Amino acid sequence: MPVFLKIPIGDYAERAVDWLTANFSGFFRGIKVGLESIIDGIDWFLMLMPVVLFIIIIMLLAWWLSGKGLAFFSGIGLLFIDNLELWNPAMETLSLVLTAALIAMVIGLPLGVLMSLNHRAEKILRPVLDFMQTMPAFVYLIPAVYFFDLGTVPGAVSTIIFAMPPIIRLTNLGIREVSKDLVEAARSFGSTTAQMLFKIQIPLAMPTILAGLNQTIMLSLSMVVISAMIGADGLGKIVLQGITQMKLGDGLEGGIAVVIIAMILDRLTQELGKENKKSGRMFVKLRLKKRNS
Repeated sequence: MPVFLKIPIGDYAERAVDWLTANFSGFFRGIKVGLESIIDGIDWFLMLMPVVLFIIIIMLLAWWLSGKGLAFFSGIGLLFIDNLELWNPAMETLSLVLTAALIAMVIGLPLGVLMSLNHRAEKILRPVLDFMQTMPAFVYLIPAVYFFDLGTVPGAVSTIIFAMPPIIRLTNLGIREVSKDLVEAARSFGSTTAQMLFKIQIPLAMPTILAGLNQTIMLSLSMVVISAMIGADGLGKIVLQGITQMKLGDGLEGGIAVVIIAMILDRLTQELGKENKKSGRMFVKLRLKKRNS
C-alpha cells in the first residue's frame, strides 16, 4: 500500500495524548492524588488490622452468607497466604482490586441502568464496550503511564478501564431480564419509577449484576500482574519478579495467593446476589398484601 494512503491513527493518538498531557495536567494530578488516597487508605486499614482478626471476620462473613464450607476454605486459604509470608503484598493487591472494583461499579452501574432504560444509549455504548473488551490489556498501560507516571495509580486506572465493561453489560442485561409480569404488577400497585428501579428491578437483577462484579474482580486480578510492569505493588510484583529473575517458586506462590483471593471474593459476591434476589420478590409480595388489606 502506498505510504500516502495509510491512515496515521498512531500519530493522531500520540498528538492527542501530548495535547491532553500539556493542557490537563492539573486534572490528571487531581485524579492521581484522589486514587492514591483511596488505595493508601484501604491499604492502611487492611494493614492496621491484625492478621488473625481479619481472618476471623472473613470466616464469619463467609459462614453467614454461605455456610461452614466457605468459611473453612477462606480461613485455610488466608492462613496459607500468611504462611507463605505474602500477607503484605496480598493486602496491597486487595486494596488495588477493591479500589478498581469499587470505582468500576460506581461508574458502570449507572451506565448499565441507562443502557437498560434507553435504547439509543445502548446503541452508543455497545460499540464502546466492544472496543474496551477487545483491546489488548497492555495497550491500556501506555496512556496511563503518560498521564500518571509509573506506580500503583496508572495500574489502577488501566485496571478500572479494562475491568469495567462486564459490570455495565450485565447490569443492562439483568434489568432487561426482569419479568415483564412482575414489573406490570408493581406498576399496577402504584409503584413509582424510583421504587420500580431500586426495589424491584435492581434487586431482582442483582445476581446478574454481581456476576458482572465477579467478572470485574477477576479481570482486576488478572491485571495485577500486568500492572506490576509499570510499578504497581502487590502480588503482581512477586509474580513478575519470579518471571524476570527466573524464580519459579516465588512466581508460583504469588500466583496461588492471587487465585485464593479470587476464589474467596467470587464465592462471597455470589452469595450476596442470592440474598438480594429474595428482597425484590418480597417487595412485590408486600405491595400486593398491602393492596388486598
